[in-house]
Amino acid sequence: MMRAVILGAAAGGGFPQWNSNAEGCRRARAGDPAAKPRHQASLAVSADGDHWFILNATPDLRAQIERAPFLHPRHGLRSTPIAGIVLTDGNVDAIAGLLNLREREAFTIYATGSVLGVLDENPIFEVLARDVVAREAVTLDVARPLRLVDGQPSGLALTLFAVPGKVPLYLERPGEAPAIIEGEETVGAMISDGAKRLFFIPGCARVTPALLARLDPSTPGGADALFFDGTLWRDDEMIRAGIGSKTGRRMGHISVGGEDGTLAAFRDCPIPHRILVHINNSNPILLADSPEHAAVLAAGWRVGEDGMEITL
Repeated sequence: MMRAVILGAAAGGGFPQWNSNAEGCRRARAGDPAAKPRHQASLAVSADGDHWFILNATPDLRAQIERAPFLHPRHGLRSTPIAGIVLTDGNVDAIAGLLNLREREAFTIYATGSVLGVLDENPIFEVLARDVVAREAVTLDVARPLRLVDGQPSGLALTLFAVPGKVPLYLERPGEAPAIIEGEETVGAMISDGAKRLFFIPGCARVTPALLARLDPSTPGGADALFFDGTLWRDDEMIRAGIGSKTGRRMGHISVGGEDGTLAAFRDCPIPHRILVHINNSNPILLADSPEHAAVLAAGWRVGEDGMEITL
C-alpha cells in the first residue's frame, strides 16, 4: 500500500501570495472557505506510514512539516521520519526548502545529474553536510529503489523521466526566451510500490503523445494516480489580470483549460486519480465557487488542496 499526502498545492509564492492584493488572495486572507490557502507544490509519499519521501523541497517546507504530524520527530532528542527528498527541477520553488533541513539530519537527495549540478555550483547548499546528507544522481528512465537512511529498502522505487520544460528562471539568459526542451532540467517522477504507480509532474510545458502513452492506465506501467501541473487556467491569464508579462508557455507551463490544455489532452486517458497541483494564485480553479473549478471536477479531475491524501 502506498500513501500520498499533498503538503502544498500552490505554485511559487503560495496562495495567498505575500504581495498579491487580487480578489482570490483577498478572499483567502479573509478566511473564505471557498478560497482555501495553500503552500507551494510538494508531495509526501510512504509505503509504510512511518518513513516518508518528499517530492520537491519548497521554500515553505518547514511550515509544511509543522502542519503534518506524520513528519514530526518521534525518537530521541532529534530525529525525522523523512528518508529522502526527490527533486524534479532546479527552480527555487523546488530546491530552496533544502536549506530548512540543515541541522545535520541524515537523508538522501535524489535528482538528475543536471539538478544536482545546480546544488553543487551554489555553495550555500553545502550547509547540507555531505558526510550526513547523501546526493544520488538518478539516470532518466531507470528505476532505482528508494532506501531508508540505514540502507534498508523502503518498499518504493523511483523513476525520473523527461517532460517538456525549460531551464530555471535564474539560469535564463537576459533578453532571450528559453527554448522548451526535454532533458534532465525538468522531469516527472514515478513512484511505485511494485503494484501501484504514482506520477508527480508539477511542471510541464505540453502534453506529448509519448507522455500520454507513459501515463495510459490501460498499459503496463501506466498511472494509478497523477499529480499534474495546474499553474494557469489560460495561457495569457497573468497578462489579462495585469499581474505579469509572461504567458504560461513562456514560463514552461501548459494551461488547464482550452482546446490544447490539460483537460482536453487527457480527455481519453482515464487515470483513476487525477489531481492538479502547482496552481498559481491567479488561477480561478483555486476558488471553489468558480465555473473553472466546476469544469475541472466535471472533467474527472480534482483541484489539489494541502492535506489531501490518497491511498493506493
